[in-house]
Amino acid sequence: MTTKSQAVLNWIDERFPLTSSIKGHLTEYYAPKNFNFWYFFGSLALLVLVIQILTGIFLVMHYKPDASLNAAGVPVAFASVEYIMREVPGGWLIRYLHSTGASAFFVVVYLHMFRGLLYGSYRKPRELIWIFGTLIFLVLMAEAFMGYLLPWGQMSFWGAQVIVNLFSAIPVIGPDLSLVIRGDFVVSDATLNRFFSFHVIAVPLVLIGLVAAHIIALHEVGSNNPDGVEIKKKKDANGIPLDGIPFHPYYTVKDIVGVVAFLFFFSAVVFFAPEAGGYFLEFNNFLPADPLTTPPHIAPVWYFTPFYSILRAVTYPLFGLDAKFWGVVAMGASVVIIAFLPWLDRSPVKSIRYKGPIFKIALVIFVICFFILGYLGVLPPTPGRTLVSQICSVLYFAFFLLMPWYSKLDKCKAEPERVNFK
Repeated sequence: MTTKSQAVLNWIDERFPLTSSIKGHLTEYYAPKNFNFWYFFGSLALLVLVIQILTGIFLVMHYKPDASLNAAGVPVAFASVEYIMREVPGGWLIRYLHSTGASAFFVVVYLHMFRGLLYGSYRKPRELIWIFGTLIFLVLMAEAFMGYLLPWGQMSFWGAQVIVNLFSAIPVIGPDLSLVIRGDFVVSDATLNRFFSFHVIAVPLVLIGLVAAHIIALHEVGSNNPDGVEIKKKKDANGIPLDGIPFHPYYTVKDIVGVVAFLFFFSAVVFFAPEAGGYFLEFNNFLPADPLTTPPHIAPVWYFTPFYSILRAVTYPLFGLDAKFWGVVAMGASVVIIAFLPWLDRSPVKSIRYKGPIFKIALVIFVICFFILGYLGVLPPTPGRTLVSQICSVLYFAFFLLMPWYSKLDKCKAEPERVNFK
């Protein structure tokens, strides 16, 4: 660096910890040497978050959260989305980047969470990182649900009607809570404005704060790796982990490979299949919201359907409370229980590489059930499908609730002292 640039940097460092932050989080943050492709998805989640924020800013410039009808008899909110798609230069691209980005966000986050399951990234000392991650997932679901209402299409309107009405099943406070969420006795202009304000301002601020906390907590205790070995236990004379390398430039460059591969597939969907056969953008949502016409089948977007299937799987009342209430409880518990993984897993090792056959079989069954629940959530319920959903729901919860026992019984291999590349 030149003398002048060094002087400028020194001036900044005296007032803001720029150099120390770069060293602490990039150049002198030592990550394990043996990261594989599963570790792309954390940085990809951050990339998609940036895409969503930037595209959302441009969409807000032209979108109007107004449920009243215009001169053509079409809701203003729906017409503003059509205006973005047809009249705003590049508006169709911005809208499809945002709608596809919502699904891409969940794809990346689900794979990121699955990597945590594979390699035990929730185990000590990373419990708080996992809790922050679970909170990010919950907030992301709220953000996606509120954004789903904004186009004010048929599925937006009726999907919101169904989901908000679920809160009325909560004893005592349910009806009042539903009224507060809607802002009216039915889903209306007040609901649209509330969801718009939360989707654009409140929830993103919470999401960004949780992401920052997630990263800070990660860099405090260090990253996990496919072997589950704590690299901070083996250091050289200078205090540098023997099995660690600086995150920058090694992993910042390596992550570019993941970014390029992701953008290739992401762009292919945006340009050639933005609706993804009705899974990313339902065909009914290209029709303006009509409170007098109910779609033949109402289902949430694909990333909610596993939990929606669990809700529908509960069909019997219990303790004087109807099945709807227990369905809501089961759906909420299916997400919240993920946060308790650090205390449910009693295995002596972290990584699936060294865990025994019981955990591997349990994980395979869990993943299969998750996919089945997701598929059934898209379809109309039948007695046969409900039975399959009930079986898969039981197996879903059994994976977590039985983990303290089968993780202890499992015959595990010994973890290595150092990371290896075999």
